Amino acid sequence: MNDDQLLRYSRHILLPEIDVEGQQALLDARALIIGAGGLGSPAAMYLAAAGVGTIAIADDDTVDLTNLQRQIMHSADMVGLPKVASARATLHRLNPQARIEPIQRRLEGEALEAEVARADVVLDCSDNFATRHAINRACVLHRKPLVSGAAIRFDGQAAVFDLRQPDSACYHCLFPEGEDIEEVRCAVMGVFAPIVGIIGTTQAAEALKLIIGCGRTLDGRLLLLDGLAMEWRSVTLGRDPGCTVCSRAH
Repeated sequence: MNDDQLLRYSRHILLPEIDVEGQQALLDARALIIGAGGLGSPAAMYLAAAGVGTIAIADDDTVDLTNLQRQIMHSADMVGLPKVASARATLHRLNPQARIEPIQRRLEGEALEAEVARADVVLDCSDNFATRHAINRACVLHRKPLVSGAAIRFDGQAAVFDLRQPDSACYHCLFPEGEDIEEVRCAVMGVFAPIVGIIGTTQAAEALKLIIGCGRTLDGRLLLLDGLAMEWRSVTLGRDPGCTVCSRAH
């Protein structure tokens, strides 16, 4: 690190759990964020501010006026532009030293697997089960830690699936693909603006801890937030030995 970086990240470096080595790990890391909306906005902004060296952010959508109530990475003058272009501009304003790689398409198939393989940590900030399951399969295949988040109405949830660990569950263990799970979207059900901020920021914190290797992550736990009562619950997760996605990988 140069003198400017030592000063910029000095409040991190002062923390003994991070120190110079931890901050250097962040600078050397590559994070993949899938989804540049309500969850991806605070997640990406905190990763950039904290000094993650390379942030690849994938989204095929454009900025809409209805996004601005909660998607804080975008502003009114960005309406109509690709979300990843808006994200890149915002993140560069936050931290010009961060390398931002916009991916203006829906990641799937071999392209998704290639991006997951390159990443040190993957943040699932998407809004549908099909994408979440595809991300999970790619993370299991390449043994990459996955930070998952979701939010709707006044409720949110966050979890970590650290596929580097032999006893870690995967997303499929928790929500088996093909089961009759209701697909709910903000466009239909609505969402309380700060909820996505709370969950997205939690995802950022977990991603940073995974990169640094400090503290206890949410691996093996599902964190549930009731925003109306402002109450948190933590549910223990176990790996399903019969999981069709991760059982063969262990």
